[in-house]
Amino acid sequence: MTRFVLRRVGLAALSVWGVATLVFFMTKLIPGDPARVAAGRTATAEQVAQARARLGLDRPFAEQYLHYLGGLVHGDLGWSASTKQPVASDLALVVPVTLQLVVVTMVLTVAVAVPLGTLAAVRHGRSADTVTRLVAILGGGVPVFWLALMLQWLLAAKLGWVPISGSSGFGHAPPVVTGATLVDSVLAGSPTDLADSAWHLVLPAVALSAPFMAVVVRNVRSALLGVLGTDYVAFAVSKGVGPWRLVRHHALPAAAGSTLAILGMQFGWMLGAAVLVESVFAMPGLGTYLQQAVVNQDTFAVLGGVLVTGAVFVLAGLVVDLVQMLIDPRVRASHLGGAA
Repeated sequence: MTRFVLRRVGLAALSVWGVATLVFFMTKLIPGDPARVAAGRTATAEQVAQARARLGLDRPFAEQYLHYLGGLVHGDLGWSASTKQPVASDLALVVPVTLQLVVVTMVLTVAVAVPLGTLAAVRHGRSADTVTRLVAILGGGVPVFWLALMLQWLLAAKLGWVPISGSSGFGHAPPVVTGATLVDSVLAGSPTDLADSAWHLVLPAVALSAPFMAVVVRNVRSALLGVLGTDYVAFAVSKGVGPWRLVRHHALPAAAGSTLAILGMQFGWMLGAAVLVESVFAMPGLGTYLQQAVVNQDTFAVLGGVLVTGAVFVLAGLVVDLVQMLIDPRVRASHLGGAA
């Protein structure tokens, strides 16, 4: 068990290093001069040279790379030319906003997709199964960006049912502690701010969850059908166990491992898709930050934002692997047997 954990942690660290290296080399291909951006559009040649030296861009390529990796070890992601602040400080403000959206979306996805997938499996071959699969196919084919725009236009701009943009309404922004408005509202002891923050998350979470719900519905349905076709389930049915009790006590626990793996992968993809949703709803999260960084040719901001996104993706996979080891005896036996 310890060997498996250490091996997975080591692979995760190697993956993060790979992401950091890939992002570093990609930024060298971005058009524009980071030193010029840092110095300002009206800067003289001497000021640009000073900015290049300050950013370490006048060093040999290999030295720049090693300096960059050394900075990462100490939490130094560089200096943003746009905000004139350390990139790490900027990310500390915007990443909680994005994580809050992704977590709320994940909760919504599980709350809707797991029951729908279960219903489709229990009613296999019937109208409920057909309708659920049709909805999943349609939901999975809708682009997140287009759906976000349509929901914003219809429910916010036309009908005025929900807020059109932002993370909180005027006068309802809680004191910033974590950067996540839901958490900050709870810490501030303000139910009105909490309700307002939750209401602002409705449209973004629905838009972001639609394609991922489709994936989870199909996975849950497929996993449950596989379990329901096993011999021990057939034996339980012969003993008079009802279908819903059978699903609740036997099928769902057995299918939890594969469903958890899908959810872990979806968490990482949600983080990437949140970039598009945040830009539509003008949420001050990682997506908006990265968008502005690319427009402003802010190299270190782009580096830091993409690196954090990749690191969270890798971390989500690591957590899923470890949780699967704990809850699924088959996975545990497979890995421990392989380790032996």
